[in-house]
Amino acid sequence: MTGDGRRARRVAELIRTHLAELIRRDVDDPSLAALVITDVSVPDDLGVAWVTVKLLLGDDDVALRKKTLRAVGRSAPRLRRKLAPRLGLRRVPDLRFSYDEGHDATRRVDELLREIDDERGDADEQGAADEQGDE
Repeated sequence: MTGDGRRARRVAELIRTHLAELIRRDVDDPSLAALVITDVSVPDDLGVAWVTVKLLLGDDDVALRKKTLRAVGRSAPRLRRKLAPRLGLRRVPDLRFSYDEGHDATRRVDELLREIDDERGDADEQGAADEQGDE
């Protein structure tokens, strides 16, 4: 039996909403205070919820990212237990966390485009200087 994914999307959105509230209210770890859930994806079998997170503060610090992922990973079983009554499912999906590096990739592409633009500008200036020298 294959579905069109509507149930999985609905469950993912419920997980995102309730998980954000649980992290904000019930997790005592201060390293998770600036944690934001950017996306939750759940396959049709509802076995695993892939939760993508991001830090509001300290986003550039790779060590802090790893520490935060470890902390939220340690909290996953407790969060899953607290999600169970809110979701009303027979079996609550396992929670797997990963860091959202989408913004980092965008920032890197912007840097590369700026470098290319600068190189083109330097080449245009060099070409204009060569033309003036020919006259």
